[in-house]
Amino acid sequence: MLATHSAGPNTARHLDLVDRYSARNYSPLPVVIRDAEGCWVTDVDGKRYLDCLSAYSALNFGHRHPKIMKAIAEQCGRVTLTSRAFQNDQFGPFCQELATFSGKEKVLPMNSGAEGVETALKTARKWGYEIKGVDPDQAEIVCLTNNFHGRTITIVSFSDDPQFRRGFGPFTPGFPLAEYGRAESFERLINKNTVGFLVEPIQGEGGIVVPPAGYLKRCRELCDKHRVLFIADEIQTGLGRTGRTFCIDHEGVKPDIYIMGKALGGGVMPVSAIAADEEVMGVFHPGDHGSTFGGNPLSCAVARAAIRTLVEEKLADRAAEMGNHLLTGLKRIASPKVRDVRGKGLLIGVEVQHDGPDAHHFCEMLAERGVLCKQTATYVIRLAPPLTIEKKDLDLALNAMSDVLK
Repeated sequence: MLATHSAGPNTARHLDLVDRYSARNYSPLPVVIRDAEGCWVTDVDGKRYLDCLSAYSALNFGHRHPKIMKAIAEQCGRVTLTSRAFQNDQFGPFCQELATFSGKEKVLPMNSGAEGVETALKTARKWGYEIKGVDPDQAEIVCLTNNFHGRTITIVSFSDDPQFRRGFGPFTPGFPLAEYGRAESFERLINKNTVGFLVEPIQGEGGIVVPPAGYLKRCRELCDKHRVLFIADEIQTGLGRTGRTFCIDHEGVKPDIYIMGKALGGGVMPVSAIAADEEVMGVFHPGDHGSTFGGNPLSCAVARAAIRTLVEEKLADRAAEMGNHLLTGLKRIASPKVRDVRGKGLLIGVEVQHDGPDAHHFCEMLAERGVLCKQTATYVIRLAPPLTIEKKDLDLALNAMSDVLK
């Protein structure tokens, strides 16, 4: 049974604590989760909800997947942190397994997704100077309109969302913006100083925007022609989320640099990494870049379990099957409130009409019916449940969507 949401006494108490003592940098739904398993969560007042957000794809395996929980428990009983000042017995195997998984020769691990993006940007610039021969401090990395890659100063420097930039300047130069989905716009910006092209295969925070067929392939051709590194931000779209190992696989494209995060940590640890071949990753020397927690044994053990689980349980195939069921069901909902339904695998956006309530309104109504999701790009309801979800649970979500949209 799906719970009907109302703010119980324990929920109200926790929300008051957050309001009094936390910086107001988020506007979450008024649900306070106490425990979770699989695709379901329970709040502090005992009400159950179907999780259709998966922590923005960090929970591809669902909450507390047994294989991942076993890996973290075993590693916690041995050693959790060494820093990179010393080696640990999980780091080498993790690098080997992630390199093999991504089809690349080298791996550089970090923690958050934003750190992964920053690492890729530093890699591309250093490659540009040391390998391509760009003049010092002139390197450019072409980014795209409507992008979201994180919230560091450098990353918001190439955002075109005014809220992400307001109050945080001055900004980092060297990141011209091309129009997302138009390869000719990227081509016009390429010059002798262009060292990288940073792209989300599907724009998540931008509204689950799927580029036209052939776009990524054409951009890959342009990168090859002009000797530019193709950098795929697969933090949200990778590790099976869209029905392929990586979202970019839908077009048969291989980037020069993968950026991974979110689900790489199995839903229990912040783990990110970039993967590239020796010609690119070889620009790093001891002291150039690093992180105290990056590559720690606990994270490595969890990430290894996450990779194994993804492969052994064929979760990319499952995302394709379940995603087709969800997408088909959503498109059958006849409602004048729906403007568009789009996505791949289990990353789907339902865009509501712009002349009525925004998506947050519908997400609140869904929470009342026991389904948790979140708006993106103002008018888009993002649906991204765990890849382990059952068809019967998707049908519960579809019934709730039908209720609120009709």
